[in-house]
Amino acid sequence: MRTSTLGPAERAGALARMAEHELDLLVVGGGVVGAGTALDAATRGLSTGLVEARDWASGTSSRSSKLIHGGLRYLEMLDFALVREALKERGLLLERLAPHLVRPVPFLYPLQHKGWERLYAGSGVALYDTMSVSSAHGRGLPVHRHLTRKHALRVAPALRKDALVGALQYYDAQVDDARFVTTLVRTAASYGAQVANQARVVGFLREGERVVGARVQDGEQGGEYEIRAKQIVNATGVWTDDTQALIGERGQFHVRASKGIHLVVPKDRIHSTTGLILRTEKSVLFVIPWGRHWIIGTTDTDWDLDKAHPAASSADIDYLLEHVNSVLATPLTRDDVQGVYAGLRPLLAGESDATSKLSREHTVAHPVPGLVVVAGGKYTTYRVMAKDAVDEAVHGLDHRVAECCTEDVPLIGAEGYNALWNARARTAARTGLHVARIEHLLGRYGSLTEEVLALIAEDPSLGAPLGSAEDYLRAEVVYAAQYESARHLDDVLARRTRISIETFDRGTRCAREAAELMAPVLGWDKDQIDKEVAYYEKRVEAERESQLQPDDLTADAARLGAPDIVPL
Repeated sequence: MRTSTLGPAERAGALARMAEHELDLLVVGGGVVGAGTALDAATRGLSTGLVEARDWASGTSSRSSKLIHGGLRYLEMLDFALVREALKERGLLLERLAPHLVRPVPFLYPLQHKGWERLYAGSGVALYDTMSVSSAHGRGLPVHRHLTRKHALRVAPALRKDALVGALQYYDAQVDDARFVTTLVRTAASYGAQVANQARVVGFLREGERVVGARVQDGEQGGEYEIRAKQIVNATGVWTDDTQALIGERGQFHVRASKGIHLVVPKDRIHSTTGLILRTEKSVLFVIPWGRHWIIGTTDTDWDLDKAHPAASSADIDYLLEHVNSVLATPLTRDDVQGVYAGLRPLLAGESDATSKLSREHTVAHPVPGLVVVAGGKYTTYRVMAKDAVDEAVHGLDHRVAECCTEDVPLIGAEGYNALWNARARTAARTGLHVARIEHLLGRYGSLTEEVLALIAEDPSLGAPLGSAEDYLRAEVVYAAQYESARHLDDVLARRTRISIETFDRGTRCAREAAELMAPVLGWDKDQIDKEVAYYEKRVEAERESQLQPDDLTADAARLGAPDIVPL
């Protein structure tokens, strides 16, 4: 393995190397599927490149429900294959691939009808557990249990007594979705992949009908690169159709965007020791433990407006509050909402008018020679999607390629994590940090925590908390710029950390301090610091304004009032 450091110099070097020599595989799109595809290809011994128009996971892959799950509701749709596949992946991530990033989370399902509902729902959850264990990777999670109403109210005192007659409790898993993608990218780079964010594909190179490369615009330094590759994988999610349009070919399928919004509220607003899963008339609603917060979501509505910045409207927020308040003894209000975020699911377009009924399956196609498209699917099954995409691409290579091995390739930070967790008290004593800080770092970086601690040893001031965002250390901001490809303030506050949704001020009060910490790493002068802070403040202002608007059209117009710091 090579270095997994992804700073400014490494990014520039990667772009130059991609342009110098023809690659076996170029992946377009730096979400979870694109990053997973780059790792799959690199670990098969292929020369691999990965480019992303904005930041890693800046689209769908940073705006999910942050769950790694089989999809309990897909059992009701009789989609057993998808659930079985996702449960196997959940087990692999928990036990082998990313135990430092993926962790178990309990959910309570309130029963509202006596007799038949316990039998019906209990049978489904029992099947869910059985399928998990049968995958040979699900034995690490507790099995479900049936609770009386009295027991359920002890576990979740926040529930109204008349909202349930009993309950089921089961386990799934959760992840910081954006952090996971960044770790995937760094793992791919450590196996030799050349990776660059802020590198947008603006056209494809053709020889006859064959696609032989891409024209890539450098959003940071300017200029354009021609990157040649024997095969290209389009893994651009909700932008799949836009990317396909660059080759002037009609795709074999279309991707439809479904908007899902989430609310973030402080932990003390809902008194419970477990997450909740509630039925709605359209889908399900989750209340998910998230550190010192709860995440409440999600909606599922068609979206055909701006894909880069989907906006949550006032109607969306009211919908979630109304549904969660239907079971809470103390209702939530708008004043309880710390953060709001909206994301788009890339669904394969079908005959159904309702996005909640469109397929979460994925598909892979080879529409023209030299170009593979992978689309659809769900976050949990990214590794399977990546494997299928590379399997399809290698048909176009003129040499034998090894089989996929990512089932046995832990992400960076996983090796040694359990031993470091067991020694966390010693690490705290050695560094002078509180043991809770060490636990926080281990849960975000795993064994790479030592790199963060090395920054603090070199400059003790970095061991202090970030002002107005005390959950994070100043060192984490520097680390994001120096090691994790963060190029702009928004990258740090919205994705390397979750300050943008975890504080009532949405990160504006710590924005300047964070920008000043990034400046020496990225070579910013005072003007650039001022520019970064101003753009971030405009983003927050536009998001707040959009969340006051009555519908999607007005919310979208308000959100577009804030320009991107790197215009596309």
